[in-house]
Amino acid sequence: MANWGYQDGSGKYFITIDTDKCDGCGACVEACPQGVLEVGEDPADPLRDEPVAFAGEEQRKKLKFACSPCKTYLTSVDGAESSMPTPELLAEERQKLPCVAVCDKAAITHSW
Repeated sequence: MANWGYQDGSGKYFITIDTDKCDGCGACVEACPQGVLEVGEDPADPLRDEPVAFAGEEQRKKLKFACSPCKTYLTSVDGAESSMPTPELLAEERQKLPCVAVCDKAAITHSW
């Protein structure tokens, strides 16, 4: 498991790539409208032979903001303002994120 992102006073903002599952197909890169993900040599394991998806270095420090356009569920539910979605709704909505939805290996998760 490789965690790409950061933690600050407002929370933990990580995209986790299960490198055992990721085959470097690039579907997540094409699906991400913000250009957060890349595919290439594994920065966490340079001895790995296969390519793997990861968050680009420039994007890691601003994931909270880079990924926010896809995370409308954090501020609204069915168009109505809400305080905070239930954990069940969060889990369900995270599966609909473009990068997560296209990964047929289920290798990508978001921490927020």
